[in-house]
Amino acid sequence: MRGTVPARWAPLAVGVVLVVVLAILPLLNLSIPGVLPGATYTPGSLALMSLCMVFAALALSYNLMLGTAGMLSFGHALYFGAGAYGLGIVLDAAQLPLAAGIFAALIGGIVIAVVTGAVAMRVNGIPFAMVTLAFAQAGSVLVRRNQAITGGEEGLSLNTATVPDWLVGVVNTRNLYWFSLAVVVIVYLVVLWVDRSRLGHLAAAARENDLRVRVLGLQPTRAKLLVFVVAGLCASLAGIAYLLLQSGTQPSAVGADLTITVLVMVVLGGVGFRWGAILGGVLYTILDQRLTVLARAEGIQQLPDVLRVPLSEPLFLLGVLFILVVMFLPGGIAGTVDAWLRRRRGSAPSARIEAMDEQDVLEPVAR
Repeated sequence: MRGTVPARWAPLAVGVVLVVVLAILPLLNLSIPGVLPGATYTPGSLALMSLCMVFAALALSYNLMLGTAGMLSFGHALYFGAGAYGLGIVLDAAQLPLAAGIFAALIGGIVIAVVTGAVAMRVNGIPFAMVTLAFAQAGSVLVRRNQAITGGEEGLSLNTATVPDWLVGVVNTRNLYWFSLAVVVIVYLVVLWVDRSRLGHLAAAARENDLRVRVLGLQPTRAKLLVFVVAGLCASLAGIAYLLLQSGTQPSAVGADLTITVLVMVVLGGVGFRWGAILGGVLYTILDQRLTVLARAEGIQQLPDVLRVPLSEPLFLLGVLFILVVMFLPGGIAGTVDAWLRRRRGSAPSARIEAMDEQDVLEPVAR
């Protein structure tokens, strides 16, 4: 019994240590050649690490839907854009303080998630994914066509009149980094709470066997809708951090292309694994940024066309990486690591992060 207590609290201890290390990283003079553009205290590196955290939070929110509830959505970027554009519009039009603007943007994200989720939940599987895609496309059209409100194709700039000075400008990139770190921690704690709550167990049970859950007299649709809304809320919070970090937002923050990108992040890290979603978001963002720099390198430009053309396209390289992961690491990075650890311990392979089977997820619900 004594031996199980440290093992139970080990992930919490590792998480706390990791957050502390990340929090003091901007105060250190560390260099990671090829990964960061400079030392960890420089604005360029801090901006890249902050962007990694924003997309890690977005990937976590998407993993809550796909990994926990088994809902494949092609419109999750709509809620990310709702947070970014919502805060930008509120700060510009109402001149609210930042805290009040964030609250209003989150409420707007919740309302949009409730309305779109309630409609999308009327179908399942691929039809559900198509409905969410339609909502995302509609949101993208509204953003692009309302020049006076959203800035149209040029995007929406952040009105800094009511934003605290310590969150504005390149000189305050360190504070924006800490803000992004706080967003990741908050989203992670929310996702962790949902996964371990009765709501999360019910959604996971419905993912495994929806009919059996209904036979037990439970309402899986309501549980999945709540998970959908919570995921949308977390995505909106990530969108708010993105707006502050970038000092604005663009229509691409609402489009379906971003959702596909986040799906790649989650699959790369491992569907159903919270730390895998974070790793996938960070890894994809770094590769996307650094491969763009690599494509412009003089050595690449001097190669023969047969090599220069593909190596000059970061999306091509990311696509090849994704194909390789799907072929050789079907469970993603986290899934592969989890399977390897279980083989060493001699335990059964895991279907998701907590190795829950159908009985595991139904027992807490039935209590």
